Amino acid sequence: MDRRNFLKTVALAPALASRMNGLPPLTIKDVKVIPTSAGGRYRWLFLKIITSEPGLYGIGSANDMFQTFAVAAALEKHLKPWLIGKDPDRIEDLWQSAHFKTYWRNGPVNNKVLGAMDEALWDIKGKRAGMPIYEMLGGKAHDAVACYDHVGGRTKEEAAEAVAKSMESGFRHIRVQYGSGYGGGGFLKANEGVRAEGGYTGSAFDEDLYVETIPPVFDYVRSKVGMAPKLLHDVHSHLSGSNAILFSKKMEPFHMYFVEDLLSPERLAWYREVRRACATPQAVGEVFSNPAEYYPLVSERLIDFVRCRVTAIGGITPTKKLATMCEVFGVKTAFQEGGENDPVNQLAAYHVDLSSSAFGVQEENHFPPVVHEMFPGMAEIRKGFMYGSGKPGLGLDINEELAAKYPITEARLGGAYPTDRSQDGTVVTP
Repeated sequence: MDRRNFLKTVALAPALASRMNGLPPLTIKDVKVIPTSAGGRYRWLFLKIITSEPGLYGIGSANDMFQTFAVAAALEKHLKPWLIGKDPDRIEDLWQSAHFKTYWRNGPVNNKVLGAMDEALWDIKGKRAGMPIYEMLGGKAHDAVACYDHVGGRTKEEAAEAVAKSMESGFRHIRVQYGSGYGGGGFLKANEGVRAEGGYTGSAFDEDLYVETIPPVFDYVRSKVGMAPKLLHDVHSHLSGSNAILFSKKMEPFHMYFVEDLLSPERLAWYREVRRACATPQAVGEVFSNPAEYYPLVSERLIDFVRCRVTAIGGITPTKKLATMCEVFGVKTAFQEGGENDPVNQLAAYHVDLSSSAFGVQEENHFPPVVHEMFPGMAEIRKGFMYGSGKPGLGLDINEELAAKYPITEARLGGAYPTDRSQDGTVVTP
């Protein structure tokens, strides 16, 4: 090599090194907490992480309907000062550091904070790479994300008609509830049943009544719609151990896609007995906030579907790891994305779903028109399947001006979740 070419090579070395090392380094310049009611009953919180690259930012969901202001304070007062100045490319390191910096880790508030940060960081990385997040997680494992519909009826006839209508609209997976609310079919009206003198007189849940009422409903539904639809049902943790076993055995003839949350997180050991007793598939963990709660359930194959919400267990990073664990042990994912959930968390689940061979189904959620205007690029559900925008990162944006027009207001009783009670006034686990 002559001297001229040698000097040219030396001069090009920094540029080549820069290219090999990827894009220029980033820092986090600002963090914004964006609350909104979205023109309805919602109490949504979003985190916007702004980088040193002009126009480059990420969005994450910190949605917590029941402790909204606690999460907002944790984001603003604890995460924001710590996060500014850090490198947003180091997602795994930031996740681990943020997880341990609170010392007492996990729990609903901590993990909503983690989840919002994590989703925003993945959004930034995807935008910078020019590809959707699922591409960075390994690409598509299937064509689209199947969703399950929510239907119900106050009579078995209404329930069967609702299933048939859902099938006509394109849904293959259909959750069927009965009566009013979770535990429907198991409630005694106010003052009915045996009550203590001067005690509780309101609507009361009776788990024996529930166990006897719901199976005949599904027997009737199957007789009308056949075996084609994949039927689901949510118990919402209302049963004790022995009745959970009995209920699962009674539901076995109807070939359920899954029965959800027979038991509360405090009674998980009973799933071992349920598995021994019958083959009814079990979906578990809507209220989990610690991914480690799943380890024995998945590794021992005691359940069939994990049901956590992506933000609630800390975002895309731990959720992808959980999905990989599910792949190893033959368990499926069915992430909880209904109810008061938001479009950002919905898409975070979508990207993990699309990239995982453990994907089973995702819960559907439909939003009012103002939400579609507030979140351009949000997911769409068509004929039972969810589709993202295909844009880089999460694939959506937030209209902050519109979000600000709908402030969050303080909820009655601080936003407490409404619990049910039994005839003697005991609280029933939700």
